[in-house]
Amino acid sequence: MGKQASFSRWIFLSLLGVVALALSAWAGASMIGTPAPELTNEVWINSRPLRLADLRGKVILLEFWTHG
Repeated sequence: MGKQASFSRWIFLSLLGVVALALSAWAGASMIGTPAPELTNEVWINSRPLRLADLRGKVILLEFWTHG
């Protein structure tokens, strides 16, 4: 592969990355100010059922995990 083809591929991939980054930022910005959906789990482990209103104003840590 020649030097020109390698450079063209690098430019193309760079532009593709910039476009992907811009689109992801635009998609995330559209959700700012939108309320989160209410939690609807039937089963809670080590806790009583929570509502988002119970957590308002508190700092929380969410950890999403799965067995796999």
